[in-house]
Amino acid sequence: MIAIIDYRAGNLASVKKAFDHLGAECLVTSGPAEARSANKLVLPGVGHFSATQALDELGLRPAIEESISAGKPFLGICVGMQWMFAGSSEAPQVRGLGLFAGQCSRFSSAVKSPHVGWNTLSPRGRSRLLAGLSDQVFAYFTHSYRAPIGADCVSTTTYDGDFASIVERGNLFGVQFHPEKSGDAGLRILRNFVELPC
Repeated sequence: MIAIIDYRAGNLASVKKAFDHLGAECLVTSGPAEARSANKLVLPGVGHFSATQALDELGLRPAIEESISAGKPFLGICVGMQWMFAGSSEAPQVRGLGLFAGQCSRFSSAVKSPHVGWNTLSPRGRSRLLAGLSDQVFAYFTHSYRAPIGADCVSTTTYDGDFASIVERGNLFGVQFHPEKSGDAGLRILRNFVELPC
C-alpha cells in the first residue's frame, strides 16, 4: 500500500490518478497511523514551502521519519522534495526534514519565475527512478525555488544554471518536477517507484 500524504498542499487528485492508472494500491491520507502502516509513502506538493508546517500540525512528521528509518521507500514531489532538504529561503522559519544537505533557494531575477513547462533531465550517475528511460527525458516543471546539487543528486536540469531535479539515496527519492504531468516518461518513473522492493 502506498500512502499519498495529504497536508492540504498536494496535487493529490493527479498523483492518485497516475498511481491508479499503474494499478498500484494507494490511498490519500492525512492520518499518521495510516502513514505508518503503508509500505511506501509519497509526499506531493505545490505552492509555498510554509505549507509543510501542516505536517507537524497533523503529527505526520514523526510518522514519516519513523517510516523512513524503517527503510520504507519515500518519494517527495516538487515541494515534497524540497522538504527533504534542511529548508528553503521561501520560508526560513520552517524546518525541513534535513535528509539531504543544503537549503533550497529562489531563481535569480535574471530569469522568469516560476520556471513552468517542459525541460530536460540530465542524468548524473545511476538512478533507479530513471531505469529503462533514455538519456534524453523531458519532464514538466512548475516551481520558483530549486534544490542544490549535492552528492545524492542523480539528475540535473538547467534553468538559471543547473539545479537538482532528482535526488536518491537508499530508500529516499525526490523529484523537482511533476511525474504525474510528465506523460509516459513520468508514468515510467512512478512505475519504477511502485516496483521498488519494500
